[in-house]
Amino acid sequence: MPVLSVGRGAVGVGAAAVLAATGTWVMWPGNVDTRLWGDVRPVIEARLVAEARGSGYGESEPALDARWFCRVEPLELVERGDVVRAGVKTLCMEYGMRDGTLVECGGAQDPQVVRLQRDDAAAGGFRVVSREEAPDGEGNAEWTDAHFGFLAESALHDPMSSGPLETAARAHFGLPADAPLGVC
Repeated sequence: MPVLSVGRGAVGVGAAAVLAATGTWVMWPGNVDTRLWGDVRPVIEARLVAEARGSGYGESEPALDARWFCRVEPLELVERGDVVRAGVKTLCMEYGMRDGTLVECGGAQDPQVVRLQRDDAAAGGFRVVSREEAPDGEGNAEWTDAHFGFLAESALHDPMSSGPLETAARAHFGLPADAPLGVC
């Protein structure tokens, strides 16, 4: 029976650790330029809020004074010249207020691909030139496969927390941080 020397064992363990660390780095879709993401994220979120206006149940009830709150998480971010392609997970929630209670009226989490172009005249220095989202139901998986790499696609299945949006909604409506959350 061959005996593995301590030196060879240490080299083997070290090699395994390097491979594991490399695999983790390759698998994680967090390879995003944080400076660029900091520039485009607010532009994307503002566009999502603007496009969601008028589409929620809460907005049909004027007494609720409902509005949309959106956040995005990066999956893929590629810059080529003046154009940025952002593959993102989005979460948009509609909140209103009734009798001092924050109420949730609706929402959705969707993968999207947003293309932006540098524009010095635009707020934030970028403007959205196109936005695509996966269709509901049939065709969703095919669209996702066609628009995202395997590693980014696997991150799409992780749910996004609505906590930051609830916090922003409470602040918007002037409610205390521990104000209860109800249903529209």
